Amino acid sequence: MTTTTLAVLVPLLPFLGAAAGLLLGRSAPGFVRPLAVLPTLAALVLAVLVAARQGGGRAVDAVTELTPTGSVPVELALHIDGFAALVALLVGTVAVCVQIYSTGYLRDDPRYASYAALVSLFTSAMFLVVYSGDLMVLLVGWEVMGICSYFLVGHYWETPEARAASLKAFLVTKLGDVPFLIGLLALATEAGSFRITEILGAVARGSLDHPTLIALLLLAGVAGKSAQFPLHTWLPDAMAGPTPVSALIHAATMVAAGVYFVARLLPLFEASRAAMAVLAVMAAVTMVGSALAALAQDDIKRVLAYSTIGQLGYMTGALATGDRGAAVFHLLAHGAFKALLFLAAGVIIHAAGTNSLAAMSRMRGLRERVPDAYWTMTVALLALAAIPPFSGFFSKESVLGAAEHVATGHTEHAPGAAGWTVLVAGLITALLTAAYATRLWLLAFRGRGAEAPDHGKQPLVMNAVLWVLAIPSLALGGLAFRLLPDWFDGHDLTPTLTTSVLGTGVALAGGIVTYAAWQHTSALAARTPLGAVAAHPEGDAALVEAEAIAVHRPAYGDLASAPDPADPGRLLLGPVHRHAAAGFHLDAVYTTLFVRPVRAGARLVRFLDREVVDTYVRAAGGLPRLLGAAVRRAQTGNVQTYVSALLAGTVVLAVAAVLVATGA
Repeated sequence: MTTTTLAVLVPLLPFLGAAAGLLLGRSAPGFVRPLAVLPTLAALVLAVLVAARQGGGRAVDAVTELTPTGSVPVELALHIDGFAALVALLVGTVAVCVQIYSTGYLRDDPRYASYAALVSLFTSAMFLVVYSGDLMVLLVGWEVMGICSYFLVGHYWETPEARAASLKAFLVTKLGDVPFLIGLLALATEAGSFRITEILGAVARGSLDHPTLIALLLLAGVAGKSAQFPLHTWLPDAMAGPTPVSALIHAATMVAAGVYFVARLLPLFEASRAAMAVLAVMAAVTMVGSALAALAQDDIKRVLAYSTIGQLGYMTGALATGDRGAAVFHLLAHGAFKALLFLAAGVIIHAAGTNSLAAMSRMRGLRERVPDAYWTMTVALLALAAIPPFSGFFSKESVLGAAEHVATGHTEHAPGAAGWTVLVAGLITALLTAAYATRLWLLAFRGRGAEAPDHGKQPLVMNAVLWVLAIPSLALGGLAFRLLPDWFDGHDLTPTLTTSVLGTGVALAGGIVTYAAWQHTSALAARTPLGAVAAHPEGDAALVEAEAIAVHRPAYGDLASAPDPADPGRLLLGPVHRHAAAGFHLDAVYTTLFVRPVRAGARLVRFLDREVVDTYVRAAGGLPRLLGAAVRRAQTGNVQTYVSALLAGTVVLAVAAVLVATGA
């Protein structure tokens, strides 16, 4: 079987599994779980074979015309280089883990069949994005992922939060997809093809007349799909969906698609220094802002959501420096440890028995109750904080090294200012990332909140998946920079001394400071009386209130209402905490700038439709009715009346004729 045939089967198998799962979900429920796992597992095996045959060497290209258009043709094309082969492995691995994990996590869910089918369709769409060599076909996978996210985020549609989150995810990403589609059409028009290889050839020849405009239009879609500022606000709310869905979206599909798209077309963006500068600023704001927001969140899944936004900022930052090898390397490492973080969080939530107890301030005694989640999440958090020798250290260091390379003027692929912007923001984010990772670990596993009811032991498959993902989270970075340079355009992934020391130093500092703040707040909580709230400075009111809760916990009655007072995030952020917890009020800004004007416009249109347009319509129908009523009144059925009217009319006509003749 040829490599092309194998590559075609990779997205096709999950698609067929999704179709079969939807058709047989009700009539043959016993086939639902095998149809969820086996096609995706087979696709992963085929993706491994494709990667082995591609081997990091020359790209595999195949094309056949899909349909004649009369202008720019749309073709079924494959373009599989080292990046595509590796990202497909990530997609397949995470998807298989999520499907296996979901058989335990959602074993009692009445809508599991539709859920599993949508996850398979989601996986198929991402495979299509990864392997596609034609941008119009890539767009199909891009949009299918959008509709799948709508249904999966809204899986618990009975809750208003899930309904609102799914609608928000769909609308915000569509807001970016509109300019994205315009950019694709403009790009194909100027390049004369939707084929990626043809477009890159046109860029190399300088055949594009408006590279800056096209790049900025495409970046709008990337910002929406990969949750970058300012279109990132949908991702934290998307946590209303099942936790395995969060793992899939955050680790291997959806948000990874935007970064991968820019990596594929990076020469196009490099053709515009303005676009690279915008990409660098977008990455810097996203990194720092999301890390601050993560440090203030209480819900464990929202912490991880903001963490994903920040790590995607690292990837776009690497792209802004012209280094797609560093970006995809971090994409792979991040996919492993972020999937592990979400699935471990799912074990914690499953142990509590409900999503409502995912607040870290209400966690207690989890280290003993979920030991598998404790140890594997510790590994993942160390990788997230970029502590050597975990995978996140090597991948994040490659991003910082690329930024330093540009900042010091060793390359002309990007402006030096872009390098400095990414480097400084990356170091600040490394500090904050270690801080919120340490805070999450302390509150989740050493917290002093109210102990949630014990809902028993978690299914074996859930814990087994955690240990599978812990292996790449620990070992991927160290192996990748030695074994995979050929897969990354020959890019050297070996850490550099300067950025390694700086990155590790600030990460350790962030963790140590957060631990010290946690110790301080714990000590205060143990001795602060309730009346001391009034005596504290105004800026510490929230902290003192939490401290007083700990001392007077019995007064709260319900254990679930008694949060852990020792939250170092409040102390570290101070007055910024309230704003960071609300995502710096971007939703309120969008409500003021967009939602309210749109609603006002809708009310105006409704008023005009009802009071103006409908008035004319009603009048157009009312006038004939009035005339008909008048005529009906004249039809009395009395012959004498008709003769009298005829005689009167004859007299009137005669008088009129005389008057006219006299006047003449």
